Amino acid sequence: MSFVSVIIPYYKKINHIYKTLNSVLDQTYQNFEIILIYDDANLVELDMINEKFGKNRKIKIIKNYKNKGAGVSRNIGIEYSTGDYIAFLDADDFWYPKKLEKQLKFMNENKYDFTFCDYKKNFKDSIIEVKFSEKRINYKDLLKDCKIGLSTVMLNKKIISNNFFPPLKTKEDYVAWLKITKSGIDAYNYPEILTVWNYSENSLSSNFFQKILDGFRVYYKYEKFSFFKSVFCLL
Repeated sequence: MSFVSVIIPYYKKINHIYKTLNSVLDQTYQNFEIILIYDDANLVELDMINEKFGKNRKIKIIKNYKNKGAGVSRNIGIEYSTGDYIAFLDADDFWYPKKLEKQLKFMNENKYDFTFCDYKKNFKDSIIEVKFSEKRINYKDLLKDCKIGLSTVMLNKKIISNNFFPPLKTKEDYVAWLKITKSGIDAYNYPEILTVWNYSENSLSSNFFQKILDGFRVYYKYEKFSFFKSVFCLL
């Protein structure tokens, strides 16, 4: 039976983290570990998390001595992981109960190394369903648009390289997905909503200008495109 490591970076999401962790603990597929990387020098919320979940043997909590960012924290989580597969979950998102069961079966039956699923985006006043018409996404597809939600992704650990996520404030997952697909490994969609993404006003992912800046860096710094090609891809 395949073992799954669920990587969760944590920074000031105390209003969400209980629901997030319980959504993993309540999965129908139970052969997993949760690696939570506490990425905050302030330990007040760590004490609160430990009080609620500290005795659960499925959960490993790793504390960064300073804030390193979500991407670097995920890299640390991967280093500590023992799973055959790696699943990612942000600390303010959550899964439906059969997420691991269905997606892992999909991967094993088809021998896929990189999969993602459909998901919901919860905003303050609306809900958007993100469903994919494409069932397979390659590198060229991904350059045009990256709608893959990080909390939907599951990977075979053997395809993950060192320093998998770059030290960007946003779009660090985009660089990681481009790295995989550029090597010839396509991403496959499991066509069912199994994840809910939650909008947070103080979240870096909601910062438009930060996303534009990091989007340019994806193409210019990490894909080594020219300045003009980077701007073209960004637009």
